[in-house]
Amino acid sequence: MKFLRISTLLLFCLGSAAAAPPNIVFIFSDDHAYQAISAYNDPKKLIETPNIDRIGREGMRFDRCLVTNSICGPSRACVLTGKYSHLNGFPNNTNSRFDPSQTTFPKLLQASGYQTALVGKWHLESAPTGFDFWQILPGQGVYYNPPMIRMGKRVPLSGYVTDLITDESLRWLKDRDRTKPFLLMCQHKAPHREWEPALRHLDHDAGRVYPEPPTLFDDYKGRGAAVRDQDMTLAKTLTDRDTKLIPPARLTPEQKKPWDDYYGPRNETFRKNPPVGDDLVRWKYQRYMHDYLGCVRGVDESVGRVLKYLDDEGLAGNTIVIYASDQGFFLGEHGWFDKRWIFEESLRTPLLVRWPGHAKPGGSSGAIVSNVDFAETLLDAAGIPVPADMQGRSLLPLLGGNTPADWRKSFYYQYYEFPTPHHVRPHYGIVTDRYKLIRYEGAPAPYWEMFDLSSDPRELLSVFDNPAYAATREELTRDLQKLRSDLRVPETTPPLWYGNTPLNDRPPEAGQPSPPR
Repeated sequence: MKFLRISTLLLFCLGSAAAAPPNIVFIFSDDHAYQAISAYNDPKKLIETPNIDRIGREGMRFDRCLVTNSICGPSRACVLTGKYSHLNGFPNNTNSRFDPSQTTFPKLLQASGYQTALVGKWHLESAPTGFDFWQILPGQGVYYNPPMIRMGKRVPLSGYVTDLITDESLRWLKDRDRTKPFLLMCQHKAPHREWEPALRHLDHDAGRVYPEPPTLFDDYKGRGAAVRDQDMTLAKTLTDRDTKLIPPARLTPEQKKPWDDYYGPRNETFRKNPPVGDDLVRWKYQRYMHDYLGCVRGVDESVGRVLKYLDDEGLAGNTIVIYASDQGFFLGEHGWFDKRWIFEESLRTPLLVRWPGHAKPGGSSGAIVSNVDFAETLLDAAGIPVPADMQGRSLLPLLGGNTPADWRKSFYYQYYEFPTPHHVRPHYGIVTDRYKLIRYEGAPAPYWEMFDLSSDPRELLSVFDNPAYAATREELTRDLQKLRSDLRVPETTPPLWYGNTPLNDRPPEAGQPSPPR
C-alpha cells in the first residue's frame, strides 16, 4: 500500500511536469463598469457584449471582484505586484511613479521561460520592465490616431485606439516564438473619458433612450459631507468636450466628416432649444451613455478578434483568458461618472476567466476576490512559486468551483488622491458581503459612515449612528484594525492631500459623527 501511494504520487508529479505551461492572455480595459457587460445581467440592460460574455460562458464569472484603490494607475500597480498601494509605492495618479525594480508577475514569468508582451495603456510613468516587447500609449492616450511608444521609440499611428491596440497585440502573437509559453497583456484605453467611439459605432444604438438609474438625482441626504463635496457630477462636471459639443482635435478631415454628420444635426437641435435643470441632466446622461457604450462595443469586438485568433491557431485549450477592468465606474448612479469611491459601482470591477479543463464552464462565484489576487493566480497556474510578500491569494480553487473554508470574508480598501481631479475625499474602510464601514479624511473633519447593503443596496443612508447597529459597528471596527495590521498599513499614511493644508488641520464641522473607539 505504501509503495502504491508513492508510485501514484510519482506519476502525478511526472504528469504535472510534462504538462505544458498555460499561455496567458490578460485583456484589461479602463473604467469598464460591470453594469455595461451583459453577462452581469444589469436590470437596465444597457448593452450586449457577446464576446466578453463568451469568456464567462466558457469559464467563470466573478460577481464580487473588488479593487484595493479605485483609480487607474494604482490599480495597474496592484495587478503587477500583488500588493496594496502603500507597499507598491503607487497610491495616486497625481505624483506617483512606478518603481521598475520591484518584483512583478511578468518578471517572474519571463524568468521562468515565458515570452512576455504588453500592448496598450500603461499609465505608470516609468518604462515597462519584465516584457520582451512593449508598445504603450503615452499617459492616458487618445482615441483617434494615437501616438504610441514602442520599446522606447515614439511611433505615429493612424486609426482608432482600440483597433490599433488589438492589431498590435495580434501582430505580436503571430510573430512570437512558438516554442515558448506566452503572456500577452492587451490593455485598452476604452472606455475611459472622453468616451469617443469608433466612427463605425457613432450610430450604434439607433437613437435608443436609455433607462435612468434610480439615483440619477440623488440629493445626498443621509450621508456626510464627502458625497456632497465632490466634483464628478453629470450636472456640473461634464465639459462640452465630454458631451461632444466640441469635436476631438486629432480627427483628420476624412474622419471629421462622419463625426460631423452624426453629431452636427443633434448638437444643432440642442443649441436651438437647450434644456435646463433636470432636463439638461437627462440630456447629458443620454449623450454619456451613447458615447460610453459605443466605446464598449469597440472593446467587445476586440475581445472577439483575440478569441478568434486563439481558436484559429489551436491555442484556446491551453490558454488562460482573463477579462477585467482597472476598476468599476459610475454610469449615472448618484448623478456621477468616474470612480474613486468605496461605493459598489466604483469598488466592484468585472472579472471573467476562461481556462479549459480548470475553470468551471458557466460557473459564477460570489466570493470576495480582488485585483490583488491576479498576480498570485497567474503564477500559481504557471507553477511558479509566489513571493511571500504578495498580499493576494490564488483564485485557482474558486475557478474549479471550490471556495476554501478560510477564504476572506472581509476586504480592505483605501483611496488617496485629493483634491484634483474630482475632489473625492481620501478614505479607507472595510467591506463584507453585507456591510461597509468607512473613514473619511477631512470633509472638513475626519468622520465615519456605515452602510447595510442588505437593506440599502444603493448606499443612500449611513447607519453609523443607529443604535441598532452598535454591535456590528464595534465588530467591523475590530476587523478593520486587524486588516490594517495584517496588510501592514502604516498608521501615519503618506500625505492624503496635495494642497497647502492637511485635511486633518481643518476645523471640525458641527454635527459630524464621532469615530468608533
